[in-house]
Amino acid sequence: MIQDKEFHFSFREIDDITELPHALQELLVQSKNAVSNAYAPYSGFKVGASVLLENGTIVSGGNQENASYPVGLCAERVTLSAASALHSNNAVVALAVTACGINSHIDKPVAPCGICRQTILEYEERFNRNIEIILQGESGKIYWIFSVKDLLPLYFGNNDLTNTNHS
Repeated sequence: MIQDKEFHFSFREIDDITELPHALQELLVQSKNAVSNAYAPYSGFKVGASVLLENGTIVSGGNQENASYPVGLCAERVTLSAASALHSNNAVVALAVTACGINSHIDKPVAPCGICRQTILEYEERFNRNIEIILQGESGKIYWIFSVKDLLPLYFGNNDLTNTNHS
């Protein structure tokens, strides 16, 4: 029998940064500052990301492009990898992502790509806790999402690797 199914998720759309809790306001500001660390000479699309760790530390990074396009790194993966390398036993509590166009103004939230969504999921599963995600362009609305699983329906996670030895 064929059945139609649907995915639904809730998120918050926010008009002004002051409507966020203070810690998430600071995280969003830091992600905007991280845009200046982005290296995007080919696309002109600069992205900054910041993560808040459970110990209160904020780690930030920007996307890093390469002339061989597929080998560039998104800001989210740069930031998550740096946080893991520097603070390996601290769970990620929240992630903020912002973007800036070199030749255009971005006035809407920019969401993580599929690879980044999968990477965020790995950190949720590693520490067994949801990661709140804050998204904004240079200006405009802010999206507050409560887990990457909302952005990645039918995700592939560590529980799908039942026949392998993983910890």
